[in-house]
Amino acid sequence: MKRWKKSALLLTLTASLALTACSGQGASPKESPGPVKVSLSLSDSLNKYALASTDINNDKWAKKLGEMTGVQLDIKLVPHAEFKPKTALMFASNDIPDVMNTIQGMFPEGPDMIGAIKGGLFMPLDDLLKEYGQDLLKAIPKEAWDEVKYKGKIYAIPEYLSVPTRRATFIRKDLLDATGLPAPKTIDEFLNVLRAMKKNGVEQPFAFRQNFVYSDFIFGAYDVMPYSTMFEKIGDEVVPKFFKVEQMQKALQVYKTMYDEGLMTKDFASVDGNKWTNNINAGKSGIWNHNANLLMTWINTTKVTNPKSEVVIIPSPVGDDGKGGMMKYSYTGGLSYINSKVSKEKAAAIVKMLNFMVTEQGDKFFNFGIEGDTYQTQDGKVVYKQPKTPEETYEEQFRSVILRLVEDTALNRTLLNQTEDGKKLIQQFDTIVAKEGRDGISFAPELASSAKFTDAGLKFSDMPPVILDHMLKMVYGKEPISDWPKVLEEWKAKGGNDIIKEATERYNKKEGVKLGDSN
Repeated sequence: MKRWKKSALLLTLTASLALTACSGQGASPKESPGPVKVSLSLSDSLNKYALASTDINNDKWAKKLGEMTGVQLDIKLVPHAEFKPKTALMFASNDIPDVMNTIQGMFPEGPDMIGAIKGGLFMPLDDLLKEYGQDLLKAIPKEAWDEVKYKGKIYAIPEYLSVPTRRATFIRKDLLDATGLPAPKTIDEFLNVLRAMKKNGVEQPFAFRQNFVYSDFIFGAYDVMPYSTMFEKIGDEVVPKFFKVEQMQKALQVYKTMYDEGLMTKDFASVDGNKWTNNINAGKSGIWNHNANLLMTWINTTKVTNPKSEVVIIPSPVGDDGKGGMMKYSYTGGLSYINSKVSKEKAAAIVKMLNFMVTEQGDKFFNFGIEGDTYQTQDGKVVYKQPKTPEETYEEQFRSVILRLVEDTALNRTLLNQTEDGKKLIQQFDTIVAKEGRDGISFAPELASSAKFTDAGLKFSDMPPVILDHMLKMVYGKEPISDWPKVLEEWKAKGGNDIIKEATERYNKKEGVKLGDSN
């Protein structure tokens, strides 16, 4: 999941002047008498403000963004849970918007996008960026640009991360305090805290989400995360980290213990994002994982039914090696691709709009909104009207995160520095989140065999289906955890042998190999 000169001048600029002003890179190739119409698809990110809108294109923030950048936006929200299949359908039907903003991990050389890139559905952006995207080129780090290239050319404009760790462990401190226990540091202490919360009446102390989404920090504690960035050299072969049998069995036993003791919901395999969010906000859970930058949202939304709710970030419980946390990310978040069929004029307008998002002017709009509405200026300083209700919080998130297709998604320091809670989040991020997390050997471009064998293929944050299926059965008790070696044999038979062979050959030849901190 993504986030968040003078106003008097902004209110008087005409749409065509705004298009030029936002870029600072000169006029478009062909002057337009009015706003440029741009169609845009992006994930709804389960944002309740966006989902409640009957016409997102008449939303005041979407319209204001268009006004400030000289475009007329036609936004199509794609259901977050169905984003990849919906994207594949767009490609198959050739029904592609002018701009397609993807979820994280959909790299030009990755399995989800490589066919579209090779097929010429999207345009290279190097020349457009040089002419109309100078602020983008300055703001986005080289590591992020390197991840959006195909054959040396840039094919997407990325969100970026200044710090590759962004997921965190959240806890309801008020529920923790009621147990009389300290914040857990190890997996055993974590289980004891859950048991104490359960004894105190917390219905499902750990908030599990289907497919282990935002629920995989146990795998992190034992360093067996089953993703495409998590390979390791064992003997003469480069294999996924889930080949560490003893560690994987320990991780699965923790999940089974939580299931058996009622420390997470019995229907965990079917809890989608909406139900998961609602359960946490209703006070049914005390510990969960999510992106650290959403702490403020959780603080506000959990207080509706639990006024005394106090949400904080704690270090993720560690495993046998004293380390833990969730996956370290690449340096990119969502990616914006431009349809190869759009005119040069429209492509220029699109790049200018994205360039605006990393300017000082854009930062003020996305973070604070509209002067006289959501903020005032007093003695040269912004006085921001902080959201007080969940509805206002989701609205702020829509403006500052979802509409802002390019930003540092690790943390929005500009917005957070406006409040004491925000300053605490920055402190927790810098001292906790940034210091944990797991990574491994990965490949760019990704392994061709991963894309070829859909049952066995590893993706950026999706488990191989054959691996996921057996994990769920083992947690439910339908298969013994001791059978994990048999699962590995099945994975190898369904394409895993080819994946290991390609990974090992590329590692030995040093072809597109990226080494994590622990390798």
